[in-house]
Formats: sequence, structure tokens, C-alpha cells
Amino acid sequence: MPQRQLKAQLESLEEMLNESEAPLTDEERESLQALATNIKARLLAMEASEEAQADPTLVDGVNLMIGQLSVRHPTVAATLRSVAQTLSDMGI
Repeated sequence: MPQRQLKAQLESLEEMLNESEAPLTDEERESLQALATNIKARLLAMEASEEAQADPTLVDGVNLMIGQLSVRHPTVAATLRSVAQTLSDMGI
């Protein structure tokens, strides 16, 4: 169940990234895309091996982006908080 939830959150994040009206800078957009790609790779690895392994760098990356975006982009930051919580619930 958490994997489905994480997939839905990633889809929501990608929709925000693809919105042409989203006031994200190119750097913010690239950082978020790299983070989403990293999380997707983790999901694929988990689906293949069915094991969740702790990855503090992934969670740290999410938390860093939350800190950077919380003031200018509260909606994106809220989505990232949900992603961080789901990753935590999954033991990652």
C-alpha cells in the first residue's frame, strides 16, 4: 500500500513539474526532477527485490528540497512532506 501511495505522490509532483505556469526556477525544476527520478529508481528496486532499505541520502534530499521550497512553493513542499512521510513509513 505505501508503494501505491508513493507512486501517486510522485505523479502529483510530476504534474506540478510539468505545469508551464508553475513558478519554479530551472534549477528548482531540475533538482525536483532528479529527486523524483531517484525515488522512482528506488521504487523499481523495491518492486524487484521486495526489500525496503534505509537510504538516508534520499530522505535528506527530500528534506532539503522541502526547506528550499517551503516559502516560495508551499504546495510543492507539502507534496514533498507527504513523500518524506511515505518513505519513512516504508522504512527508507
